[in-house]
Amino acid sequence: MEVLDLLKKTAEYLPPAAQAGIERAYQFAARAHERQVRLSGEPFIQHPLQVAYTLALLQLDSECITAALLHDVTEDCGVPLEVIEKEFGAPVSRLVDGVTKISR
Repeated sequence: MEVLDLLKKTAEYLPPAAQAGIERAYQFAARAHERQVRLSGEPFIQHPLQVAYTLALLQLDSECITAALLHDVTEDCGVPLEVIEKEFGAPVSRLVDGVTKISR
């Protein structure tokens, strides 16, 4: 899956400004996960991208899709929640934090 697949799906129901934010979150997550691979050998970014795509199929809002893309950067890449909040806003930061707490 490519980010263009996600953006094509979200373009069906989200405005262009939301698209730009989602693409920015993807780029941020891709940089954070740059050298990480799953046990299968697949690039790690595929997991958050597929989660985000699943949420796009359900037509969730841009904050949820952004959080899906970023949900592993705090736990797996050491990116502080404060950075997520500064870059993507408090609602996204709270969603990322909530998802991280579920896995604990």
